[in-house]
Amino acid sequence: MPGKSTIQNNTNLIKQEAENLGFMFCGISKAEFLSEEAPKLEQWLSKGMHGSMQYMENHFDKRLDPTLLVPGAKSVVSLVYNYYPKKDLTNSDSYKVAKYAYGKDYHYVVKDKLRSFLEVIHDKIGEVDGRAFVDSAPVMERQWAERSGVGWIGKNSLLLNKKSGSFFFLAELILDLELTPDGPVKDFCGTCTACMDACPTDAIPDPYVVDASKCISYFTIELKDQIPNDVKGKFEDWMFGCDICQDVCPWNRFSKPHNEPAFEPHEQLSGMTKSDWEEITKDVFREIFRKSAVKRTKFEGLKRNIKFLK
Repeated sequence: MPGKSTIQNNTNLIKQEAENLGFMFCGISKAEFLSEEAPKLEQWLSKGMHGSMQYMENHFDKRLDPTLLVPGAKSVVSLVYNYYPKKDLTNSDSYKVAKYAYGKDYHYVVKDKLRSFLEVIHDKIGEVDGRAFVDSAPVMERQWAERSGVGWIGKNSLLLNKKSGSFFFLAELILDLELTPDGPVKDFCGTCTACMDACPTDAIPDPYVVDASKCISYFTIELKDQIPNDVKGKFEDWMFGCDICQDVCPWNRFSKPHNEPAFEPHEQLSGMTKSDWEEITKDVFREIFRKSAVKRTKFEGLKRNIKFLK
């Protein structure tokens, strides 16, 4: 068994390396079964709030137990990577893309950093079994981040941080390495209901509960069928994703622009008018979104969304 000083030294090393790699925050929690989350997840799924995202029903046990993802897991390292842009492109009179998708797909950018992180751990600490996750496996990342004190889960179900709001990506390292855990922080949402009040499709029926099947992000990205007519006219020009519940959150007044060159938007993205989007060709789509998360909806999906907004 490692001594207290070794555990603390390893913890310090990991926090320092997170900072070196450009992560905004790093929190640590003990890898254990998420007993409080199990009934909440079960209830959310049973109400069909995941819509057509059938994959949310898979690997129920793995979502709750990190030792099923990494045998012998002892710690979950939660990491935060900022994506708040220098310029909000949604201010123009055009169709809107969620801020997280302005630049290169975050899966690649953050995953590369996590690979480097694991290499440093192996070099400086030794043989550690672990896996890196960026929205890529059944990991309840917001719940782990909340446990680790990185922030609290807000009424819009996103992780909020007092110093920087919510415009950031979450990532995790699950390690079979004992580290000093951080405690959770207080919930600072108070009586505020700005996110609930602003959602045009009423996707936040209760505080801390998001009905994903009513969310604009779900309709414009995840839903592969036709968008239902009963939400027509409610999208406020969002053609890929939606930032409404984040834009109105008072904590996001503390968001600071990122320093990640890979997240800079394609030069054409800010100049596109509504008619440009309506007439977009496959070649232009490929050029603007070559490495972007917008590729997830595909050219046909984006055309469908734009047609629905007209």
